[in-house]
Amino acid sequence: MYKKTILLDLDGVLNEYNGNYIHGYIPPARKDTLNFVKQLSKQYIIKLFTTRDIEIAKKWLNENRLSDYINSVTNTKELAWLIIDDRSIRFDGCYESMLNKINNFEVWYKKEKENA
Repeated sequence: MYKKTILLDLDGVLNEYNGNYIHGYIPPARKDTLNFVKQLSKQYIIKLFTTRDIEIAKKWLNENRLSDYINSVTNTKELAWLIIDDRSIRFDGCYESMLNKINNFEVWYKKEKENA
């Protein structure tokens, strides 16, 4: 069976990252991360996409029992059907609306803090 590839970001998607980067430390997995990744892996090839040290990221995957569901870890934008990231904007074909989206962009966890 052919599976499409998804690049899945680590910080802010799979873990409890809140914008406070600490070198060598990866925050704990978000609630239900294991179930989410298991479900995705049934239909897709999953590659972890991160700017963090790849060996530290692999260790984090092992510690969180995710290694069996992630095909590889990369810091390179590879060919993929989808990229899931907390810091991205979907291009809609219109530069004017893109400028507006860029100027008003906030990551999801900052929006949650403001609404709390």
